[in-house]
Amino acid sequence: MTWEPERLDDQEHLTVGDPGGMLVAVAASAAQVRIAHRAAVEAGVDRLTSRIRPRAIVVVGMGASAIAGDVLAAVCGNGAPLPIVTLRSHQLPGWVGATDLVIAVSCSGHTEETLSAALEAVRRGCSLIAVGSAGSPLESIARQASAVYVTVPVTGQSRANVWLLTIPLIVSAAALGLIKADEELYERVAATLEDIAHRCRPSSESFVNPGKTLAMELAESLPMIWGSSSVTAAAGYRLACQLNANAKYPAIFGELPEVGHNQVAAFDGPLAKRDIFADDAGPTLRLVMLRDVEEDPRVSRRREASVRLAHDRDVPVTELSAEGSHPLERVASLIGLGDYATTYLALGYGVDPTPVSAITELKARISQ
Repeated sequence: MTWEPERLDDQEHLTVGDPGGMLVAVAASAAQVRIAHRAAVEAGVDRLTSRIRPRAIVVVGMGASAIAGDVLAAVCGNGAPLPIVTLRSHQLPGWVGATDLVIAVSCSGHTEETLSAALEAVRRGCSLIAVGSAGSPLESIARQASAVYVTVPVTGQSRANVWLLTIPLIVSAAALGLIKADEELYERVAATLEDIAHRCRPSSESFVNPGKTLAMELAESLPMIWGSSSVTAAAGYRLACQLNANAKYPAIFGELPEVGHNQVAAFDGPLAKRDIFADDAGPTLRLVMLRDVEEDPRVSRRREASVRLAHDRDVPVTELSAEGSHPLERVASLIGLGDYATTYLALGYGVDPTPVSAITELKARISQ
């Protein structure tokens, strides 16, 4: 597979090369926010305050469903009066018990690890909220436990439904008084995603399309994606996962200040510089720095120094800034752009962004 940037402005290729409609699915993000908010309210999530006061919140999920937990923790921030943990596993930690709230998230409602953790939560007497598709095994577990179940109309790949899975968790946090989130906020988030969809639409040419521009910068590189806050870390991990799943492309994720104690050493390694005289030049590092308006001043200094260090060593740098006043708006601004960019990167390489055959084959081998 070769990178051909001219494909990004070939409307026929963008249509034929995306038979699963990933670009269409990304464009539906704003609608997902509105639908998920309504579904959460109708399911009774906003009445949680009269029922529970949890010691901790544990979000169980895999893939895009787990991203919902990352976003929840990022939006609640370091000021949250209780721990918010995302669990990507079959088993709950030993400390989780009857005073804790477990939120089980599964796009299909059939995810093996999530079902196992949800059943364990019920056995331990935890409060339970579940989010997923209608008529699924996860819904059965929730109904039998008299728990809140938010039915969301998911279609296609779970990663294309991230806002349907995430917004019910934000509604839950608002009901518990962990964040301030009203209908106006959800509308602002939807408007942010609509604006991104307009600017990143397929008919918009590469030189004015931020999604295509980011795809071209990422192409033929090994991206090191660094977040400088909880918001940008959640978005950065999502970007790395979308590069893997949409573009079938490797990526390295890290968060400041930790990366300053390990990953930054790669700036002195064999992939840091491109040999312009090589017959077959391989991929080189690219630092993708995600910035936030709410950064610890000490982290901001590390971010600025890291960018200068990369430039000094001829490592190309892409800087992306989160936009918006509320953390949910800011994480949405970065996730929305990244979802488009990774889809365009796939199409620029001639890769169908929708199927994930290696994941499907792995699941089949495990089930044998």
